[in-house]
Amino acid sequence: MNIFLHELKAYRKSTIIWTVSLIAVFALFMSMFPSFAKDADEFKKLLEGYPLALRKALGVNLDTLFTVLGFYSYALTFIVLCGAIQAMNLGTAIISKEVREKTADFLLTKPVTRTQVITGKLAAAFTSLVITNIIYLAAAVIIATRVTTDDFSIKEFILLSLTMFFVQLMFLAVGIIVSVIVPKIKSVLTVSLGTVIAFYFIGALAATTDDDVKRYLSPFKYFDNDYILKHASYEAPFLIAGAVIIILAVAASYILYTKKDIHAV
Repeated sequence: MNIFLHELKAYRKSTIIWTVSLIAVFALFMSMFPSFAKDADEFKKLLEGYPLALRKALGVNLDTLFTVLGFYSYALTFIVLCGAIQAMNLGTAIISKEVREKTADFLLTKPVTRTQVITGKLAAAFTSLVITNIIYLAAAVIIATRVTTDDFSIKEFILLSLTMFFVQLMFLAVGIIVSVIVPKIKSVLTVSLGTVIAFYFIGALAATTDDDVKRYLSPFKYFDNDYILKHASYEAPFLIAGAVIIILAVAASYILYTKKDIHAV
């Protein structure tokens, strides 16, 4: 039994749907950019009327918003949110679907270890995210170059785009540990939406202050788009923190799953 290929095939439909959806959201935002940039002065006056805290929470930077990359940074706020839901869905379903569909005991009677089971499932989920991001990035570059004649840095565009992948990896790891710890998850989507939206609002609240420590509370704030546009790089402390979260969550999932009691049907 090749668990990896079986799981990858099972994720095929959702991968296609999420990939197309992410590209559609990006295309919708970028289709508005030409008219948005054309009336930049009017939009700027309108947005200046909003409280600074609200603008920070929404990721609106008036200094860069009317450039291609600045507008994309704002759009990424919502695109990354969608991508995080996809990753959380994958992570939460890795183990819980076997319990929910009452196939766990059947799977574990096969000549495979629990480590092989979770490794195959995790590898399939990771591959699904890689495929999504490769296709999304390729489509995003093509669309961005078509909707605007303004020059922009492809390197910075790619760096901005890859933040979604890194955030997805963190939520994939969180989803796995939730899947292992919670005995029975009736609705993966409910748990995923609740968790992701909770972290999103925590991040929005953290953005209203200048306290970098609060940014560690939400994966959505580990990558500051303004910092990326200014330095063409990521902030090392947050990269390290993200890597630590992923490693600890995945390691804990392996340890707990290998010792977990699996109830037969």
